[in-house]
Amino acid sequence: MSSLGLALLVMGTALAVAEAHVVSHGVLGGAAVAALATGIVLVIEGAGGGLVLGLAVGLAAGAVGAAYLAVVVSRLLVVRRTPVRGGAAGLIGRRGELRAIPAPVGCVLVDGALWRARVWEHEEELVPGDPIVVEHVDGLTLTVRRAEEWEMAP
Repeated sequence: MSSLGLALLVMGTALAVAEAHVVSHGVLGGAAVAALATGIVLVIEGAGGGLVLGLAVGLAAGAVGAAYLAVVVSRLLVVRRTPVRGGAAGLIGRRGELRAIPAPVGCVLVDGALWRARVWEHEEELVPGDPIVVEHVDGLTLTVRRAEEWEMAP
């Protein structure tokens, strides 16, 4: 029984490490908790501690592991729902300031960086210093429009 318990402890540890590196949505972590709890029960019973003591310690370890796994999986799901903040998709909707008039390509300041910019379709004349909003990203060129008053409120 002790050798089977040790094998389950090793397998549970390997599954916990795999859960940290593979997207399994908690499946590997659940198997790791079950293997570790069962391995603890078998090792304690094989060492002469008795079945009741082994079950008590195994259930306690399983409960702690399951609670930790639930917290980790819930945080994972929260992170997956957050919007993209970087790259091209993260620039769309950002506010900035016009630095050089786009005729046809100008310059805008968005998030502390200067970008090449084009004017959005049917946009009225812009002047340097106007607040703008990014509508589209094409490579390193942004398509912008004048920011409306409600978009500039903090």
